[in-house]
This record gives sequence, structure tokens and C-alpha cells, in this order.
Amino acid sequence: MNSSQSPFQKITNDRNFILDCYMEMLSRINEHEVVSLIKSKPQDLSVLSHDFISSDKVIQSLSIYFQLMTLVEENGATQYRRRMENQENIFSIRGSWAEALKIWKDEGIDEEEMLDAIAQTHVIPVLTAHPTEAKRVTVIEIHRELYLLLVQRENVSLSTLEQYVIKEKIINLLERWWRTGEIYLEKPDVRDERANTIYYLSKVFPTVLEKSDQQLKGSWIEMGLNPNKIKNPDLFPKITFGSWVGGDRDGHPLVTPSITQETLLLHRSKALALIRSQLTTLAKRLSISATNTPVPYLLSEAIEKKLKALGEVGEKAVRRNSYEPWRQYVNLMLLLLDNTIAGNNADANALYRSSKVLAEDLKYLRDILIENGLKGIAEDLLFPIERTVSCFGFHLAKLDIRQNSTFHDKAISQILKTNGVNDFDFENWDEEKRVSFLNRALENNSPITDITVSYGPEADNVLDCYRVVRHHINQYGSDGIGSFIISMTRNLSDLLVVYLLMRETQLLNTSIRVVPLLETIEDLHHGPAILEKFLQHPVTRQRSSIISNKQEIMLGYSDSNKDGGTIASKWNLFKAEKELAAVGRQNGTDVYFFHGTGGTISRGGGKYHRFLESMPLNTVNGTVKITVQGESVAQQFGNPLTATYNINSLASGVAKQNILSKANAIEEAYPYDTMEFLAQKSFEHYRRLIEAPGFINFYSNVTCIDVLERSKIGSRPARRTGTRTLNDLRAIPWVFSWNLSRITITGWYGLGEALKQLKEEQPDAFNQLKKTINDWAFFKFLMIQTESNLILSNVEMMQLYANLDANVEEREVFMKKILTDYENGFKMVEELFDEPASIRRDGQYDSLTWREDKLKVLHNLHFKYLKQWRSIADEDSLDKEKLLTKLLSLINSLSSGLKKTG
Repeated sequence: MNSSQSPFQKITNDRNFILDCYMEMLSRINEHEVVSLIKSKPQDLSVLSHDFISSDKVIQSLSIYFQLMTLVEENGATQYRRRMENQENIFSIRGSWAEALKIWKDEGIDEEEMLDAIAQTHVIPVLTAHPTEAKRVTVIEIHRELYLLLVQRENVSLSTLEQYVIKEKIINLLERWWRTGEIYLEKPDVRDERANTIYYLSKVFPTVLEKSDQQLKGSWIEMGLNPNKIKNPDLFPKITFGSWVGGDRDGHPLVTPSITQETLLLHRSKALALIRSQLTTLAKRLSISATNTPVPYLLSEAIEKKLKALGEVGEKAVRRNSYEPWRQYVNLMLLLLDNTIAGNNADANALYRSSKVLAEDLKYLRDILIENGLKGIAEDLLFPIERTVSCFGFHLAKLDIRQNSTFHDKAISQILKTNGVNDFDFENWDEEKRVSFLNRALENNSPITDITVSYGPEADNVLDCYRVVRHHINQYGSDGIGSFIISMTRNLSDLLVVYLLMRETQLLNTSIRVVPLLETIEDLHHGPAILEKFLQHPVTRQRSSIISNKQEIMLGYSDSNKDGGTIASKWNLFKAEKELAAVGRQNGTDVYFFHGTGGTISRGGGKYHRFLESMPLNTVNGTVKITVQGESVAQQFGNPLTATYNINSLASGVAKQNILSKANAIEEAYPYDTMEFLAQKSFEHYRRLIEAPGFINFYSNVTCIDVLERSKIGSRPARRTGTRTLNDLRAIPWVFSWNLSRITITGWYGLGEALKQLKEEQPDAFNQLKKTINDWAFFKFLMIQTESNLILSNVEMMQLYANLDANVEEREVFMKKILTDYENGFKMVEELFDEPASIRRDGQYDSLTWREDKLKVLHNLHFKYLKQWRSIADEDSLDKEKLLTKLLSLINSLSSGLKKTG
């Protein structure tokens, strides 16, 4: 990047370059109408033929256009961060390790305390299959190739000829992309979604882990700290991954016990293959000769010990490298790993029973290298594989098992009925009766189920799932199993039911955590009381040492948003975190949170460093677990350098919270009472909207929720039970459908009215709140989040989609409410910041400027085909099915254009 260029100049130049390549490719293959479309403004579309406008090429060409814009923007952000590093402003990169180290250094934190905070950091991104896009792995790989070519082009020393070669490669790659089917034409099943997730876990994240570690090392040294202290892999942040794909069965009947079993085995095989590849590379590179380097006795002893276990095959491996004992040792490790992969050796010493044993062998080799003066080789060759084993183990990612509390209730009822209990309707018992029964059953120790008996669909499903988990643990240990998560946790009994089912399947003595998922605002209010009872329960106390006195709690961002609007949702989440963490401390338990966030602002999305800075003090406890959903996976982790930045933002953010906790920092006296007022007023305003007569009809008409319910985007149904009520609608399609119509109320509705009332009724409180806007991280992040969704709204498109509601009176009533709050929101947020969004948020406006004209084309097509699709009464007609496929393509393309939709 030319140092004289501003970030906007660079991105503009790069956009023009990539569009030149795109149009050149289209011209070469005679797609001249597509070229005209890319060049056109919406009002110029009259020059294009009707047949072309109605063709799939419009959708495909604009989808690629939007993705190219995103790739260029990501590359621009990455190169900007690189430029800052080159200009010795490394510490000014928000969310970076350098920023954290600079803060600590300025505050007089000593190096040992820094290292301790880093070592106690644990970050757990969890990939989930709630896709708002359906990209194939092939297209993801094309993205990666294209990004690497864009990075190559940054090299200022390249000759004109070399630049020409790169451009030609880009043009040819774009043609391959053009001719590749981009989305699933059939509804993807769980295996398709799993393939996508495993691609990231096995192909992308190992590279990201290595780059992340390199940046931490480099930042440490660049900040003038002792370089010898940053060599030990044991002191680096613990970065591990989770997955819900193949384990999350909440309202997803296709996630069967056999799918879970298959997923666990697939995770294991991919992890072992990854480690084997790195161990093979280590063996090739560890070419230390015994002729010029003394062989330590401890190394010779270790080789002999492994030879005894491996026998003739080991002797043969050693003979291949007779003067290279270091390589011999690694080759013997490879043989042990191969026996582990094959799983056919009865001798426990001839294979690795767990990744921990392999990690011990690597550490043993590292210690020997260091003790014998080979520190550089240990750091260069051993460090990366030690980190891989630490991060991915033999399981790749922990598979969480999630199920709805109602499903478990049905399972218990079925068990009781089959066992001949007269009053078997467990689902409708009151809480006291449920807890009393569960306590008696748990104290009794006599099983209430029999593996040979079928109890009913829900009971058989959950028992079989738990038996699959038990069988996997018997064979391979529990490292690959995540938590048992109970969505819609309303009472203590919802958690005790899981204890009973675990008891029935011999899982109570394992390290699996039972995790409440608090989703609605009401659940967040009740959460601390539920947690208090749960932590004091005898079974929880008995299990506390097995789970290291740590309790995971999952927080649902999307359902609380759907329930009460974004302001009430975020404030109640903030309060719940404080109260739940305090309950944990009172019970001698470290509570850590699993944040069920999504990509959009409505579902907790936003920059990771801002997200972590906005956490209440003393609530992080060294660990952050966080969902990465839908299009967020590709946007946050598809580009390796963007992925590295995001992982570092998470890890450094947790480490900063660790330092604050140890310093016993006291939270400043922010205006909590004023925030309570805002949350309550916005909640009331939001509820008046969604509870108004006719609202569900209006929503059903002006959004494409009916298409999403029928779409092929994801394998999961849009509703939990199929009931056509707002409560039963999943939060993801709720947000997605509003955003596709650019009526993005899920991200801001209620804010404008609440701030307006505050200013009118309590002007002093409003001014006090205004003074905290740059100091109170929670409030600033909340305002930035809501403003981002206000900017994403588009009044012209809102009015377009509103016309889908034929009830004029109803339409005008709801649109007046929405547009009034939209205008108030913009006005009041601008007043809080004392500067218009167009100046402060120039990056977002710039991005939209390059997209809006093309988005209007798609919105108008979306509007047109929605009307046509709804006009066909015959649900099974071929014409209706064809229109559904076209609408899916449009939705996919709009998702690319809007970047964050569901």
C-alpha cells in the first residue's frame, strides 16, 4: 500500500481494479449484458433486455460483485493494519495484542503478571449451522485463492510483467467462479453443513492459530519486553474450538444419535490427520546429526523405551535414520500415532491413549533440545505442533449437545408412562412436584430405564444420544464432548432432568457440564435464582471437582432481542452477567459465559474488542465461549489475516479482563438508573408494536418470512414446532426477514422513543448520559451497534416492501410507527455523539455507497418474485417451486450485499 494513500483511496483503487478484472472476464466470455448491468445505475436498466433482467445471471453476477467488494474491504483493512505496524504504531491497532501490552506497560504491570494473564486466557469460538447463506466449500476455496492473489499484488517490488501475470490469474479465477454453482440447489442436510464447518476447523484454523501466536510473540518483542519469556507454548492463550453441527438437536429432528456418533468420529479422524501431517513435517525437518551434536542420555533412553513397545516395526524405523536420534524419536512418535489412528493395537504403550500423552512426548523433546542448547530449533520446529496438539487434540472441536427443555419433559413423561406410573404427565406438574420427584429419583440410585425398552420418540432419542456419548467416552475419552445445553431453561427442574438422564446413561461421573441457556428477558431475570439452587444441589456439589469448580452459562442474545427489543435485551444481559457471576463467587464457583451471539447487531454482533470491553467487571473469569454463526463464519474467518485479527481480539480482550480482575478494579459510577429507564421505555414501546392488532399479518406480508420457512438455506426448520406464532418463530429468521426488507427494526426499534422521552422528562439525566458516551464502554458499544442497523435501513426500500401489505390502513399505521422511531433514533444518537453518523461512520457509508444501486436491483426483483410466488395457490406446482429457487438465490445475493443479515 502506498504510504501516501488514505485507507479510502486504497480501497477505492482496489475496488476499481477488481471490477476491471471482473468486467474483462465477462467480456471475454461474451456476457456483455452482465457488463452493462455492473456499469449501470438502477435507472439505466431499461437498456437491458427483459429476458436478461428475468434471468438468473442478474442474481449471480451481483452476488459475485458484492463478494468481491467484501474481499477488497477485508484486504484493505488488513493492509491498513500492516501499514500501521510498519510505521511503528503497532499498539494503536484496536483489539491487538500490542494495544493490550502497551496499556499494561504504561500501567506498570510487570512481565510475569502479563504472562500469567495471557496463560489464563481461554477463548472458545463455537461454529454453528444457522446459515443465512449456503456457500459450497468450493466457492469458499475460490475466495481464499482470490484473496491470496490480492495479497500478492500488494508487493510493491513486483515488475509490470509480474503484476500482469497476477491480473490474468485473477481473471481466470473469476471465470472459474462464474462457472461454479454457488449455492445448494437442494436443501442442505446436516452432513453438508458439517462439511463446511470441518473445512474451517481443519484447513483454516490451524493456520490462524500459528499466525496468532506469531503476532503475540512479535508484539511482545516489539513492545520492548524480554524476548526470552515469550518462547514457552504453555504460557500462550488457550484457544480451542467448539461445534454445534451434528450435536444441536433443538427443534432439529434430523440431528439423530447416529449423526452425532458419526460427527464425533469424523472430528477425531480429521484431528489425527492434521497432527500426523505436522508430525511428519517435524520428522523431515529435525535433521540433527549425532556426528556433530552430542546425543543426550535422556533421548537415547526415551528411544529405547518406545522401541520396547513398538518391537520390530520400531526397529525398522530407527534403522532408517541411524545417525539422527532426534528424527528417530519423532518417527517412533509417528508409529504410535499411526497405531492410534488404526485403533488396532492392544498394547497401551504402543499407541497414544490421549492427546495429553502425545503433548508430554513433545514437551519432553522440547526440554531436551533446550537443555542441550538447541533453543532456536525447539522454538521454530516444536512450538507450532505443540500448539496444534493443545488446541485441537485428538478431537478437533468439542461437540456441544443442545436440546430444548420441553423435549426433555416429554421424554420423562414417556418413561413414567411406560413404567406404569398413573400420574405420568411430568410436563404439566408444578415445579415443586417436579423437583421432589427428581431428587428422590437421583437419591435412589436405582435406574428407571432399561436399554432393551422403547419408551417413546423423545425418550428414545435423548437416551440413545446420551448412550452414543457414553460409548465415545469409553473408547476415546471425553475431550471431544462439549456441554449438555438446555435451551429455554425456566426452572431448576430443567437442569435436574438432565442429571437424571445422565445418571441413566452412566454420564454423571464424567466432566460434561450441564449448562442452562437463558434466552428471554424473563429467563434472564430468573437466572440468578435458578443458578443459586443449582449450585447448591447435592449432585452439583458432588460433581464440582470433576468440572474444576467451573460453571458455564449460555446467554441467548437473539431470543431476548425478539422478546423485548435490542436496548432491553442488551441491558438485561448486562445485569444478568453481573448477578450470575456474583452467585458463582458466593458458591465458590467460577462462572463463565457462553455468548450465543450472531453476526448481526440484533443478535450481539460487532467488533470483538468492543464486545469484551463492554462486559461488566469481574464477569469474564478467564474464559469466553462464543457462537460464530451463519455468514459470520466466512466474514470473520474466511480470510486468514482477518481471522487472525479476530482471534487476537478475543484473546487479548479476555487477557485485559484478567488483569482488571486481579487488580480488584472498581467499576465507575455510571448512570445505571438512566439506563434502566431507557431499557424499560424502549421495551414498552417495542412491545406495543409487536402486540398491536394486525402486527403479525403486517410482518408476514412485508417480509419474506414465508419463503424462509420453505427455503433450502439451512437444514433446520424456521420454527421449533411448526406453530405459526411469533413466540415459536426462531430468532434467526425473525431478524433475517426484517433485514432483507431493510426494515431493520430488530436492531434499533424503541431506542428513538426512549431517548426522546428521557430528554423531555429528565434533561439532566440525558446530559449526564451524554457525558459518559466515550467513557462507558457498554453504552458506547450499544449506541454504535444500534446506529449500524439504523444506517443499514433504507427508507425507499422499506416503503417498497410495505406495499406487499394490501391492507392500506394497517400498512400506514405500522410504517408511521417504524419511520418515526427510525428518525428519532438517528437524531438522538447524533445528539449523544455531537456529530452526525455520516462523519463518524464514514467506512460503513462508503461500503454502502458501492452496494446500494446494485442492492436496489435485487430488492425490486425480490419484491416482484415474492408477489408472483404468493399469487400461486397450488403449493405443489412446478412454477411455485421454480420461483422458490429463484427467491433463494435472491436472498443469498442480498445477504452478500448487506453483509450481515441474520
